Amino acid sequence: MRYKNNIKLTSFTFLLLLLAASCASPKEEKAAPNIIIFLVDDMGLMDTSVPFLTDANGNPKKYPLNNYYRTPNMEKLAEQGIRFTNFYAHSVCSPSRTSILTGQNSARHGVTNWINSESNNRTKFGPKNWNWKGLAKENVTLPRILQKAGYKTIHVGKAHFGPLNSDAENPLNLGFDVNIAGSSIGHPGSYYAKDGFGHIAGNKSRAVPDLEKYHGKDIFLTEALTLEANLAISKAKKEGKPFFLNMAHYAVHAPFQSDPRFADNYKDSDKSKKAQAYATLIEGIDKSLGDILQHVRDLGLGENTLVLFLGDNGSDAPLPIVNGYSSSSPLKGKKGNHWEGGMRVPFIASWVTPNKNTPLQEKLPIAQNKVQEQIGSILDFFQHCLK
Repeated sequence: MRYKNNIKLTSFTFLLLLLAASCASPKEEKAAPNIIIFLVDDMGLMDTSVPFLTDANGNPKKYPLNNYYRTPNMEKLAEQGIRFTNFYAHSVCSPSRTSILTGQNSARHGVTNWINSESNNRTKFGPKNWNWKGLAKENVTLPRILQKAGYKTIHVGKAHFGPLNSDAENPLNLGFDVNIAGSSIGHPGSYYAKDGFGHIAGNKSRAVPDLEKYHGKDIFLTEALTLEANLAISKAKKEGKPFFLNMAHYAVHAPFQSDPRFADNYKDSDKSKKAQAYATLIEGIDKSLGDILQHVRDLGLGENTLVLFLGDNGSDAPLPIVNGYSSSSPLKGKKGNHWEGGMRVPFIASWVTPNKNTPLQEKLPIAQNKVQEQIGSILDFFQHCLK
């Protein structure tokens, strides 16, 4: 079930090879893979029906929360690819998101805390050299490298790379050709289009941009972002370009507003109303994953598209905390803590349509239904693109 050190493909070898191959010009690399990073805000290791922890023999082991949440599309993705049991991010979002784009840890890029849009939120305990402004136009980023190599680079959803009036406020300054709904904000004013996602009612200072065509309609934010991502993928195919999609959902971050499409699945549970709402956010994310991957297949791009699914920090589910244990139990801690539960996140890598007989997958295979226990981290996405 597990990969060992003495086999051909270990740890992040396959990822690094893929990203290195992607940095070649599409004119030189006829089979440049499309890449989807499917990033879920605040999704911890236990916020899924997919078991990421293992027993003493290295086999997946389910815990109570795995039986509570419903994520069938994650289950399917794990069956057709590799899940990592020891995959790490930072304990809060902005450092993780900056690391994914740069391949640097927070000590190097200087973003050591979540970014407040309006003011520096460094407390007396924060480092004096904290990079509150985030990334700059001149920084080397993964989307910029792929953009120069001929990729259509697309950002959809939460950015949170920099505050208001900074370079990083707009992902277009960081190497993305397309930015949909990304700005300085770290959470939505509302998940409901009837509220204009914060523009019409709710927290207007955290209103999600670029989605005016949905305002006033009966649609959830997660669904609107999914529809926009699929439109952007279709445009990239029409242009004849490989695409890089940074699909960065605002869910499952607070406010914990219930997604009405899934509310009935949790109404009879013993969890609080907020915890039930959180579960609907997770199920909505799972539907988004399935819808995007199905759209890629419908376009005939599945065999040439890699998907990397992960969370940006530990869980922030509104569950009771007992002696430091909560939504990441049996791991201690949650979002914002430097215990395992605050930094250990779900990660799955897979081809959208596995087919070992295609030229690209023959060259860069990903084994199916495997569990990888070696340590990996968000820093590994970028590394070999610079070589």
